[in-house]
Amino acid sequence: MAVIWGVVLHALGGFASGSFYLPYKKVQGWAWESYWLVGGIFSWVFAPLIFGLLTVPNLFNVLAEAPTETKWWAYFWGVLWGFGGLTFGLTMRYLGLSLGMAVVLGLCAVFGTVVPPIWQGQFGTLMSTLSGQVIILGLAVCVLGISICGIAGMMKEKSMTDDQKKETIAEFDLKKGVLVAVFSGIMSACFSFGLTAGQPIAELAVQNGADPLYMNNAPLVFILLGGLTTNAIWCIYLNIKNKTYTDYGNVTAPAVRNIIFCAMAGVTWYLQFFFYGMGDSKMGEYRFSGWTLHMAFIIAFSSFWGLYLHEWRGANRQTMRTITLGIATVVFSTVVVGIGNYLAE
Repeated sequence: MAVIWGVVLHALGGFASGSFYLPYKKVQGWAWESYWLVGGIFSWVFAPLIFGLLTVPNLFNVLAEAPTETKWWAYFWGVLWGFGGLTFGLTMRYLGLSLGMAVVLGLCAVFGTVVPPIWQGQFGTLMSTLSGQVIILGLAVCVLGISICGIAGMMKEKSMTDDQKKETIAEFDLKKGVLVAVFSGIMSACFSFGLTAGQPIAELAVQNGADPLYMNNAPLVFILLGGLTTNAIWCIYLNIKNKTYTDYGNVTAPAVRNIIFCAMAGVTWYLQFFFYGMGDSKMGEYRFSGWTLHMAFIIAFSSFWGLYLHEWRGANRQTMRTITLGIATVVFSTVVVGIGNYLAE
């Protein structure tokens, strides 16, 4: 039941991540860097502290008592993950929700799942057990599904005119989007490394009375602070370069409405980590495999939203069949990974 509960929690996290960008589409009169920064303050500052205080007793004491080296590494990986989060938003601009998520999270799934056990010296042991082999098989199935989604994107690129593409994704650009997505996918995997590095903080939270289900909310404060650092520097730079700092005081833009939608997007973005941390605590010996589940669920839900928002409008039947097959393969991979964790238990 623990593994099943873990899979459900990862599904909730995937739904939050696959849906967070939707409120940003309602922001009016602000440049991308303006609303991305405002949303980021909610997701990387307010939400981690509020949810942390609600779930971790004596949160500030826990953070103060944590080893300096541990806090530094959690923050460091958060800074690198911030590059992934930053370019993640750009990927959505150029490729849309469904294709953008598939390309980014494919690479993210591979690096985020495989690197932690290699770093901890567990990969050899992993490959020598049936449960570990099944988990790696699930990762391979996930990558296959993501590749199929990518093929569908290229088919869409060839079968539609530029005007048709821009009807659904205003700034659609396959080449630029894929380059940004590759970088984003690799750097986004650093979040998984940050959570691994921050486990001593999580254990300290449990020692101070936190429910193990919520223990990862403590290291999230440092990881997401690192992400804020990267994103804030870049967004402020763009605000100055493009003179879009005037957005915040622009009386012609619906400021209150924009802040509300940014807050919705930011908190939803954070909830993916909240539920991921809970699911991570339930995955048993091979907890790192939860990263594959997280990525797969995000792709599944974001692909659904992409279809719902007609991002594939105008694509031919063969392309639609291909993207449907890709999504189904990704969803199936979550079942395989779940079986692997069950065998480990």
